[in-house]
Amino acid sequence: MPRFKTILVTGGAGYIGSHCVVDLLNAGHDVIAIDNFANAVCDEEGSPALKRAQQITGKKIVFYEADLLNKPQINDIFDKHPIDCVIHFAALKAVGESMQQPLLYYQNNLLGMLNLLEIMRNHECYQMVFSSSCTVYGEPEYLPITETHPTGSITNVYGRTKYFIEEMLKDLSAADEKWNIISLRYFNPVGAHPSGLIGEDPTKEFTNLMPFMAQVALGKKPVLTVFGNDYNTPDGTGIRDYIHVMDLASGHVAALNYLGSNQVGLKVYNLGTGRGVSVKELVEVFERVTETKIPLKYVDRRLGDITAMWADATLAREELGWSTKLTIEEMCTDFWRWQTMNPDGYPKKSKKTSVIVNGNS
Repeated sequence: MPRFKTILVTGGAGYIGSHCVVDLLNAGHDVIAIDNFANAVCDEEGSPALKRAQQITGKKIVFYEADLLNKPQINDIFDKHPIDCVIHFAALKAVGESMQQPLLYYQNNLLGMLNLLEIMRNHECYQMVFSSSCTVYGEPEYLPITETHPTGSITNVYGRTKYFIEEMLKDLSAADEKWNIISLRYFNPVGAHPSGLIGEDPTKEFTNLMPFMAQVALGKKPVLTVFGNDYNTPDGTGIRDYIHVMDLASGHVAALNYLGSNQVGLKVYNLGTGRGVSVKELVEVFERVTETKIPLKYVDRRLGDITAMWADATLAREELGWSTKLTIEEMCTDFWRWQTMNPDGYPKKSKKTSVIVNGNS
């Protein structure tokens, strides 16, 4: 049995959260998931993604529709359940939107984390895996990026919220040795569960590359908009380290296992493949494996974007025993399976209600 039995997953109904929940259940953990549906789809019964996660694993998830800005609501959940560890995904996450609405991002991401940490402390729960981002590195000084790369010179508000939270966690763990926190700096998650049952279904305008690309391949959108083809890269398009969402999910289980047997204070790890792939290269692989054609429309660079970024994930391999296993081709194949099985994404709620779903759903 895992040392940490009951895991609270904030943002559990979202893209990365729901895939992580599958791996947590398969690893023997009990999952309490919360989400306010800011980035996740809801239907009349709660979260379709989490219902499908139950279908995939054959195990139950306790789910609450809840918001980290509502402290009494979150406190009640901690009162009801003996939570051993928190995996904190919940955050607003769109780079472009963060530049347009900075106050919204600071309120949601920073105050939400403050509330969560205070409630955890009050319930003597000091174990956390934090969903951070490679955006904390800003424009790279060198590549591939190691965890010792300077942070703080960040090009967008979303990345600054992740950086400020990491600084908060650094101060907290220095002030109180009970805290035991791993911050996982993600690179660019793509793909879907191989079953095709769960995947990425954006609730806002398609800002992530692969969902937009798949919509074009399905004929639902006319062209793929590419932000910038004048970067200092071999083909002029931005370079990123794309990581399969299931590899990312397994990184959280590895982090939990490490926390279970080590007191680290605060430790950061990169989760990436170590390989940079340009937007144009990714499109070409997607076209090849899906046998579709994706017309491109190049527009100006997007405010806040950087030229190139890929990880050195040696530390995660050596200390967490984690490494990626899935290829770019598998990322595209799995996402296309999800998209073709669910061309309109998850079933949607007919109208917005404020029903809170408690207990097993």
